[in-house]
Amino acid sequence: MKYLTSIQPSKTRPAQLAALKQSFQDWSSSPDLLTRMAKRLSTTLSLETQLGIVAEEIAAAIPFDALNYRHRIARQDFVFSTGMGGPHRCEYRLTLEGAHYGTLAFHRRHKFSDEEITGLEMMLAAAICPLRNACQYIAIEQAALTDSLTGIGNKRALYEALERAGALADRHGAPWSLILCDLDHFKQINDNHGHVVGDHILTKTAEKLEQAVRNSDTVYRFGGEEFAVLLPHTNEREARDVAERIRLAVESIRVDGGETPLTATTSCGVAMHLTDESPDQWLARADEALYRAKAQGRNCTRVFASIS
Repeated sequence: MKYLTSIQPSKTRPAQLAALKQSFQDWSSSPDLLTRMAKRLSTTLSLETQLGIVAEEIAAAIPFDALNYRHRIARQDFVFSTGMGGPHRCEYRLTLEGAHYGTLAFHRRHKFSDEEITGLEMMLAAAICPLRNACQYIAIEQAALTDSLTGIGNKRALYEALERAGALADRHGAPWSLILCDLDHFKQINDNHGHVVGDHILTKTAEKLEQAVRNSDTVYRFGGEEFAVLLPHTNEREARDVAERIRLAVESIRVDGGETPLTATTSCGVAMHLTDESPDQWLARADEALYRAKAQGRNCTRVFASIS
């Protein structure tokens, strides 16, 4: 058996390194529009920043009045716009290797020439790979904050949202409320009907919660059969009303269970944010209200520190 003990450098290695260095210098100093745009796009994975770069570089060569980009990434709509539109438009569906990475449209008051359209297409061809990478980066970030079963935010996303909400509430003095919801007797459903049926009920519950709240409210799967709803600009009375609406929505769930359809109920605990309160403290108070709802018969709502 022979062992490799050393690697002898090739005689042409210095020349190769010199050529590589020269190529890099040429690339770095190139005034070419496509090269400059590629260099700028390679410095960031922020899709918003990249679209700003694309807008600047294209505008330097092909004037336009407005640029609009839209894409749905990980169940969220991403929209980027700059400028004011005109009656003439060039719209492109950005695809690479069969995957879709958004739609980009250019608007202006007078028609684009054939040469300008060719230039737009050349520049977008140079930008598509960085834009693809930025879209994928957003998707990866969102996946880390999303519950794989229900598609709503997970526990990590909830903690991050609570930290942001607490800071905003302390800074502006606006009311924020938190609702914790726990499905009643859910273990019996899993034991008697299996986890497939249980998962179906969890998915239905997430759907009902999202339908029962405003667009500004956010729903999370806190763990197991427990869900959380974060409500900005919502006081205690309003949050209790939302919790009751959620409770009734969950009651309406019907899942095939054989001879009779399976139903579900939920208990809810409500707590408003207190000044300088940590996410753990806020969660603990909502959980205490939820515990009282469970102890007082389930399928009801209780508010922390309330008499009822």
